Amino acid sequence: MATAEQVKALLRSHGDADDERFYAVALQVAAAAARKGQHRLAQELRDLVDETQEARRSTRSKRVTPVVRPRGDLAGLIDASYPETRLTDMVLEDSAATTLARTVREYQLRDRLRDHGFEPIRKLLLAGPPGTGKTMSASALAGELRLPLFTTRLDGLITKFMGETAAKLRLIFDTIAETRGVYLFDEVDALAAARQATNDVGEARRILNSFLQFVEQDRSDSLIVAATNHEHLLDAALFRRFQVTVQFELPTAVQIRHVIENRLAGLDTSRVSWGHIEHASEGLSHADATVASEDAAKATLMSDSESVDTELLTSALRARRRRVD
Repeated sequence: MATAEQVKALLRSHGDADDERFYAVALQVAAAAARKGQHRLAQELRDLVDETQEARRSTRSKRVTPVVRPRGDLAGLIDASYPETRLTDMVLEDSAATTLARTVREYQLRDRLRDHGFEPIRKLLLAGPPGTGKTMSASALAGELRLPLFTTRLDGLITKFMGETAAKLRLIFDTIAETRGVYLFDEVDALAAARQATNDVGEARRILNSFLQFVEQDRSDSLIVAATNHEHLLDAALFRRFQVTVQFELPTAVQIRHVIENRLAGLDTSRVSWGHIEHASEGLSHADATVASEDAAKATLMSDSESVDTELLTSALRARRRRVD
């Protein structure tokens, strides 16, 4: 039957309303039962998980969801999605997790705060290395608040003519005011590079000033999230326009383990030597660890096993390190 750790994981996932984690642990229990020869119990558990998941999908498909799709000129500037990501799906530093949770809570209570003369956090700058969770954080904010996520396509926004870029920026910020959502300006350093850059300084300054003006004037009910992999390229004026800056770092050994365990929750990891994994994953991002975990999981399943071994997972992690290096 379920181990003490599995029972605790089931209770935590139920308390967090984390269905995917709950089902993954339930399948772990089924796999353990099968290994002990309790095949009937294992199949019953799998069937229950399948039935419950199907019932959930059926319920969700009947919900009326307001679909917002960019049209006209806006279609080439932003992409819309409706994330179901939650903050509990992420492995973050305490400070980042606290700030994001506070943002969600302040937004939910924004009317109460405003009644007393306070503005909720609505403008966030996310900074850190690639793959550390910045884009996923924007998805989690949208998922927690049941808002659409609009991702700006900077390749369609920036043109060689300042007037065109400014007009496109105005169109986006008009949409921010009209349609409530989470608006992500990913890799914002491409839009707001430091003004002392040597190539076309005047044009860079005009684009930056236009963006800063729109951000400063925004009084909407939307969240504006800017993300950058190159914080040092940003002009200091940009930081002043955002209420909070959330720093993202490469994961610690403990966090890497949590990322891997979360992704491999449906498989048996009892044979994994985490000391070896810590060494093999050094310097990898959350995204790298996730991809390596998925590669190891698929290789395990294709070898007709449900138990991930250290060598297989280490090999997948090292392959990611070679790509990064």
